[in-house]
Amino acid sequence: MPDQASLLNAKIPVFSVVVPCHDEAANIGALHRRLSDVLDGLGSAWEIVYINDGSRDTTLTLLEALHDADERVCVVNLSRNFGKEIALTAGLDHAQGAAVIVIDADLQDPPEIIPHLVAGWRAGFDVVYAQRRKRAGETWLKKQTAAGFYWLMAQLGGVKLPRDTGDFRLMSRRSVDALLLLREHHRFMKGLFTWVGFPSMAVPYDRAPRQAGMTKYNYWKLWNFALEGITGFTVMPLKIATYFGLVTSVLAGAYAVQLLVRTMLFGNPVAGYPSLMAVILFLGGAQMMTLGVIGEYLGRIFNETKRRPLYLVERVLASRVAVRQK
Repeated sequence: MPDQASLLNAKIPVFSVVVPCHDEAANIGALHRRLSDVLDGLGSAWEIVYINDGSRDTTLTLLEALHDADERVCVVNLSRNFGKEIALTAGLDHAQGAAVIVIDADLQDPPEIIPHLVAGWRAGFDVVYAQRRKRAGETWLKKQTAAGFYWLMAQLGGVKLPRDTGDFRLMSRRSVDALLLLREHHRFMKGLFTWVGFPSMAVPYDRAPRQAGMTKYNYWKLWNFALEGITGFTVMPLKIATYFGLVTSVLAGAYAVQLLVRTMLFGNPVAGYPSLMAVILFLGGAQMMTLGVIGEYLGRIFNETKRRPLYLVERVLASRVAVRQK
């Protein structure tokens, strides 16, 4: 835990706020005003690191204007859209603060909760995460599927994700440095946040509806996001496929014995075509499903072996504050 008195007088930022942005022009102005008001009230130096993740609207233009107007703003413009998890990693790479706060740009996570996160950090916790009591603006189906995902992750093992918790959190410098050692390409940040460990606490809050614009996550993207989480932290699907194949083989063997005994006792009548097709289609579907599970893991191994950089930066508009020596 850093000495609070020394941090208050430091020239480098004590707090860094990391904000991934993709087509968030409608929210940037209000977000920056609210963040600035909250951070000014903390009584320590701060910076905001905005990451433009290949936005197609005027997000980058607005971020450039913020950088010109406020010396505490850093803008990292990625060369294209790499996805939120990679953009978040890019922001953490460029954050200098002794405490780093992650927040989305859509204002569903109120910046006014940040002082409560800071209080937990000052009490000695390395990770202080915001836990949702209410999820305003979300459909019943999305809430139920989210609850089902957290339940499934808890059953499969790997990491124990805090329920109803997103990316909105504060992390100490040592927990951020530990997190940045993990450079895997298929990134499920909620799992990585949990995997690094360190003393943690929850701060409950009510999540607001999106202020403006449309969510970037439809159900297909959420499904793929869930696959990233499951395959990134457990091999249980491979074990399930193995057990499923074993059970199918046992049942097939039992059916073969039954067929042999019946033929010896009662002769060999012509089997029904529908039942034969049902068995063939069932076994074919089981094999395809098992191959699909193997393919998911194999594809991830393939992507990791190429060792490409996680992201490419088109340019960085650095904040005009002192640089932390690494």
